[in-house]
Amino acid sequence: MTGAEALDAFLGALAARDASPHTQRAYRTAISQYLIWLEGGGTDWHAPSRTTLRAYLAELAGRDLSRRSISSRLAALRSFYRHARREGEVDADPWSAVLTPRLPRRLPGVLSTAQVEALIDQAALAETSGLSRSLALRDAALVETAYAAGLRASELAGLRLTDVDLERGELRVLGKGRKERVGLLGRPARAALSAYLVEARPHLLERGHTGSTDNGAVFLNARGGPLGVRGLRYRLDLLARRAGLPAGTSPHTLRHSFASHLLEGGADLRVVQELLGHASLGTTQVYTHVSLSRLRGVYRTAHPRAAGREREPTPS
Repeated sequence: MTGAEALDAFLGALAARDASPHTQRAYRTAISQYLIWLEGGGTDWHAPSRTTLRAYLAELAGRDLSRRSISSRLAALRSFYRHARREGEVDADPWSAVLTPRLPRRLPGVLSTAQVEALIDQAALAETSGLSRSLALRDAALVETAYAAGLRASELAGLRLTDVDLERGELRVLGKGRKERVGLLGRPARAALSAYLVEARPHLLERGHTGSTDNGAVFLNARGGPLGVRGLRYRLDLLARRAGLPAGTSPHTLRHSFASHLLEGGADLRVVQELLGHASLGTTQVYTHVSLSRLRGVYRTAHPRAAGREREPTPS
């Protein structure tokens, strides 16, 4: 099997596992560039030597790629070779003995509760009638839902009417790898979603092209079609700038804030893991840094020597 054929088989397996389009594109780019590089040097992709792999790492470093980009490319190549090994095309993964560049620890950006409220208030600002009111109700519901349930942008865009149970305050969320979980909605989010679904969504739907059908997407754009991930990011970026929030505020910033605020409020780490839909607890632990003030408070209260209190005299 040629490298190109192996790549096509691997990408087919990714699609069958419901890998995101972004992941499929990134893996295709990383692996195809690697295969072209090997072919240019006359190297068989099945079993390149360690010297060849080190040379390719040097090639990547020479492109001024960040360590994170290089690490992502290596992850794609390892996945490619693991698949080829399962299919019997190679005997082993040649990249398994190559160390991945150590990544700098990047803490997630987190908004304060006051900043989240400012974002919600900004979303609700609009004229009192017409399209602008419908969009304002939609944006308010969008921000409230993202923050209440800690959803990814793709999960927000993928929400369907049948996924929403306002009476129970629950969402059926289809996360990475098509894994299902339950998202929870507080009273403000339930109220915002209800107002949007009753007052605004029908108005937006009417603006669609004649003969178009309702596909059941919860969040619609101004033309009555589904509001995709790009549209979600655009709207949130616009609202964040108007609210004076830090540059780079995104749907994922709200997700980070959701997790951090839960931990600061005393939520158990495993509960937050379940709500976020993380497969590994280690992924969730990155949020514990924001709870340091709470940890210090608990420590000072609970530890007998934390505050430097003098010990009571021992009875004689």
